Amino acid sequence: MPAYLVYICQGVSDRKELETYWKEMPRTFRGFDVKLHTAYRPFELLEGEGSVEGVVVAEFPSMEEAKRWYDSPGYAAVRQHRMRGAKYLGLLVDGGVTERIDERMPQTRRKS
Repeated sequence: MPAYLVYICQGVSDRKELETYWKEMPRTFRGFDVKLHTAYRPFELLEGEGSVEGVVVAEFPSMEEAKRWYDSPGYAAVRQHRMRGAKYLGLLVDGGVTERIDERMPQTRRKS
């Protein structure tokens, strides 16, 4: 089942560092099966609060493959520039739909 990496840029503190990240990051995908669905395209915030400067959505064949990329030495070396240059919210989410309502977000159920 595919997995999706979703990054939301919440603010930029050092544009030069962020541009270094953007320039060096694409090579970290070499050897990984990844499909970029969107990267820094126009967007519209429909709900919620807070600053959103940019959005990236990438698809990997599995959660394991996405984590393998994220933890790879190549990405670890480049990631520091993103962290110095901007504040991001990063999510890794398993693809698919949980059909049964009672199985959705079990961590939010009250314990009796």
